[in-house]
Amino acid sequence: MKFIVAILIAAVSLVTYWCNRQENEFTGQMQHVDMTVEQEIALGLQTAPQMASQYGGMHPDEQARAQVNAIGQRLVRSTRAGETPYQFDFHLLADEKTVNAFALPGGQIFITAGLLRRLSSEAQLAGVLGHEIGHVVGRHSAQQLAKAKLTQGLTGAAAIATYDPENPASRTGAVAAAMIGKLMNMRYGREDELESDRLAVRLTGEAGYDPRAMIGVMRVLEEASGGASGPEFAQTHPNPGNRIAEIERAIQEEYPSGLPAGLVE
Repeated sequence: MKFIVAILIAAVSLVTYWCNRQENEFTGQMQHVDMTVEQEIALGLQTAPQMASQYGGMHPDEQARAQVNAIGQRLVRSTRAGETPYQFDFHLLADEKTVNAFALPGGQIFITAGLLRRLSSEAQLAGVLGHEIGHVVGRHSAQQLAKAKLTQGLTGAAAIATYDPENPASRTGAVAAAMIGKLMNMRYGREDELESDRLAVRLTGEAGYDPRAMIGVMRVLEEASGGASGPEFAQTHPNPGNRIAEIERAIQEEYPSGLPAGLVE
């Protein structure tokens, strides 16, 4: 009986995942997503105040906040990101110690003061914000939710199939299934990070910024990690040093004849 239940749970999870399939108008890729664009926007707006409070709220320096927003809006206005239905807002958080930037579904984008003060140019800031815009237009949150539900269903089915109430050792099967599911979702996260890097190369260049500044951002992140980030397979982000090669490859593919003159560095 437990095997029948496990098969049914796995089948429902797979069918639900494969049926929720849409083409991303920005990237042209087919994606498995679990919410509409309107739901992404609503979720981001609803979550933004809570996320900001975790980093000490908004930074008190109005001029610095305005600079972050101005560069972010330039990226949106100058690229196809401005043609999407997402409502982009760019926020500077007060946290001076944490080195971080992140995007919520629907266009709410944040950077901490701790990361901003480590950046040395306007183009580097544009690279960070362009990367986060990439997460939004790539619909990575909606995609991650769909994948998480799939892996949760499959690992739950595996746990049911392997569990034996008369054999306590069978519980290790459930633990192993949960761990595999977690590692799968981490891998999905790393793939999204690399796609956002590639999208940021395109967005920054189209907005008049030098995409090579992103290489400097990766070095900032690598230095901030202090080399204590652990093995890459157990992280949601690729190691910054490894991302540099991918960024350089994306620049070469986007600009095979070389970068145009006059880009902001």
